[in-house]
Amino acid sequence: MTRLQGSDLLALGFMTFALFLGAGNIIFPPSAGMAAGENIGLAALGFLLTGVGLPLLTIVALARVGGGMPLLTAPLGKRAGVLFAVAVYLAIGPLFATPRTAVVSFEMGVAPFTGNGGTPLLVYSLAYFAAVMFLSLNPGQLVDRIGKFITPVLLAALLVLGGAALVVPAGEIGQVSADYQAAPFVQGFLQGYLTMDTLGALVFGIVIATAIRDRGVTDASLITRYSVIAGLIAAAGLSLVYLALFYLGATSQEIAGEAQNGVQILSAYVQHTFGIAGSLLLAIVITLACLTTAVGLLTACGEFFSGLLPISYRVVVLVFGLFSLLVANQGLTQLISVSVPVLVGLYPLAIVLVTLNLLGGLWLSPHRVFVPVMTVALIFGLVDGFAAAGFKHLLPTLFSELPLAAQSLGWLVPVLVTLLLTAALDRVLGSPSPQLA
Repeated sequence: MTRLQGSDLLALGFMTFALFLGAGNIIFPPSAGMAAGENIGLAALGFLLTGVGLPLLTIVALARVGGGMPLLTAPLGKRAGVLFAVAVYLAIGPLFATPRTAVVSFEMGVAPFTGNGGTPLLVYSLAYFAAVMFLSLNPGQLVDRIGKFITPVLLAALLVLGGAALVVPAGEIGQVSADYQAAPFVQGFLQGYLTMDTLGALVFGIVIATAIRDRGVTDASLITRYSVIAGLIAAAGLSLVYLALFYLGATSQEIAGEAQNGVQILSAYVQHTFGIAGSLLLAIVITLACLTTAVGLLTACGEFFSGLLPISYRVVVLVFGLFSLLVANQGLTQLISVSVPVLVGLYPLAIVLVTLNLLGGLWLSPHRVFVPVMTVALIFGLVDGFAAAGFKHLLPTLFSELPLAAQSLGWLVPVLVTLLLTAALDRVLGSPSPQLA
């Protein structure tokens, strides 16, 4: 029986960390930290619960069922499960998230030196997706290429940035903004929720499991154990990065008090502390973070769609890579405006799906519980998606009056009520007969 050595597990954990660490994970914490000010502790705790805790639970859920989303969605029925999986993979893959990694890394790391025109973006995206497709075409070497080479460089750059934030802060911890005065924990919780890393975890689960199998591990229990260990290593790394960036933002009000987002806060800090060298450091961090995330997304899409359709993995990677290249050159503003409503609509479904699987031992008939609860999550996810798209005025006022609706969590109470009712009904009806199971 093949087992992984300590160095292999560490490399696997580094790969998982790099897959999750995209540009959004770097720009959200500084803005939340600046807004939280003196309430940084509670805000950071809330952020860690949703920005780290939920993705880790998703990896655990996927590891328990074998690493693939089809097994996670099995209680919904094959057709519904495939539809949900296709929606997640397309949204996180070639339609939105993968192209966005190229555009964000360009605007944050390259545009300050080349300008923000169409030609520099085209040249950069050609080189960027060439690298992404090269790394993705051999998924069995992901651990070696990302976990052992790219991630250490990324970690070194982050250590310099995070260490500087702790040792050489730009100033004192600033004042608390209005949003973070009454409920800093809730605000931090929502900021972590908006990173959408749980959707990413649904996609990356198959990448992690495949990387383990490609190292010669075939025992299902070992694959589960190693996936969880990789998730824990990634969670520890992400937590340290988030905490350092929270502190960077909280102590940067004097130099970036007018900043509108995390990009401007980070740019102001590195320029203030390091000068031009800081801008180059930021460019390296953002480019590597986006590159590794894009490789993970493209690899996951290749694995999923080559198994779903009579198309080879290589063809899927090449087609999706080229499609992502075309979408990336439409510009970041248009990408975000279209992607946010779709991702907001999918997120409640992802959270509920993971939760139901983690509680799977409680259900006598998983199908009996999953279908109604996921249906309610779908309805309210669509409502949140329409609201995020600017069509809130077309929705019945009932939806805006639900508890937590103002925080885009209006789905939570209806889903919990449905879960309690279906769980009780599941117990009353008892175990289904073998013919119906």
